[in-house]
Amino acid sequence: MISHKKYMKIAIKLAKKGIGKTSPNPLVGCLIVKRNRIVGKGWHKRYGDLHAEVYALKNAGKRARGATMYVTLEPCSHWGKTPPCTEKIVKAGIREVIIGSRDPNPIVNGYEELKMRGIKTRIGILEEECKKLNEAYMKWIKKKVPFVIVKSAVSLDGKIATKTGDSKYITSMEARSYVHQLRSGVDAVMVGINTVLKDNPQLDVRLARGKNPMKVIVDSKLKLPLRAKVVKKEPDRLIVATTNKASKNKIKKLQQMGAIVLVLKQKKGLVDLKQLMKRLGKLGITSIMIEGGAELNASAIKEGIVDKIVFFISPKMIGNGIGAIGDLGINKVDKSIRLKKVSYREIGKDIVVEGYI
Repeated sequence: MISHKKYMKIAIKLAKKGIGKTSPNPLVGCLIVKRNRIVGKGWHKRYGDLHAEVYALKNAGKRARGATMYVTLEPCSHWGKTPPCTEKIVKAGIREVIIGSRDPNPIVNGYEELKMRGIKTRIGILEEECKKLNEAYMKWIKKKVPFVIVKSAVSLDGKIATKTGDSKYITSMEARSYVHQLRSGVDAVMVGINTVLKDNPQLDVRLARGKNPMKVIVDSKLKLPLRAKVVKKEPDRLIVATTNKASKNKIKKLQQMGAIVLVLKQKKGLVDLKQLMKRLGKLGITSIMIEGGAELNASAIKEGIVDKIVFFISPKMIGNGIGAIGDLGINKVDKSIRLKKVSYREIGKDIVVEGYI
């Protein structure tokens, strides 16, 4: 008996090779199997490049005729930067197509198109795993706003710094390297101005391989120093979110350096985070990792823009220090925010806890 799940797992692994390179397109992996042998492999390598199905068909060549195709996401059936994959699948003589998950993009109709063209087609194999691959893409397509992760590194007693503000380093080198790996997989990293003023971070991926993300600084009064590392290094990858409290002269200087400055409406004197997400979505940013302090983390959660929490917990105790999340207005334990689909794993000497809001 053919194990569809076995082959879809391989297709998922192939899709992951495109992490950090395909946005705002989805991650897609494709496998072509004939007589229980893999004859073709492909994945979407970067935005604007050939789709996974096309790479797999090229790899398989004439062996594709009469074979079964496994693809993590519904094949496209429309003309975009590349021709429709459904046409190439039909032309290659593929006998059966096994699809992991539907594409929420309303112009994609590959499942029905392939069935209409007489190809045996199934959908929903390892669907949850395939959807997780593209959780950012799927939210952006449906709601036109980015998928938002709040990431924090805390001590065993929940502190991100001592009472003096010292935070270097709570977690291990292995955990910090993994954070840089996570950064390379998102479109942007976001912090508040207080984090910039206190830590002067670079927000790059120097401890891992991959691309540097865009840097989003939430700064309602535009206190951002022009000599800060986030400004000096790759200013063309910097987005500053501010309000009409900002100096017009400073806005102009940042723009001349190559930065994007978004002047947004205020909410209780601060940048309106919901409006910021809409503006970032319009810029094609599908995923953001917030690495802010307690105030920004709490504001993001209260505004309902957060989808996922990733906490690195170190086996250290600090005592009277600075917490990871500010006031959420919760007075009773039974009103606390409960994460869903929670997972745990060890990285170095630290534990990573992930869950969805």
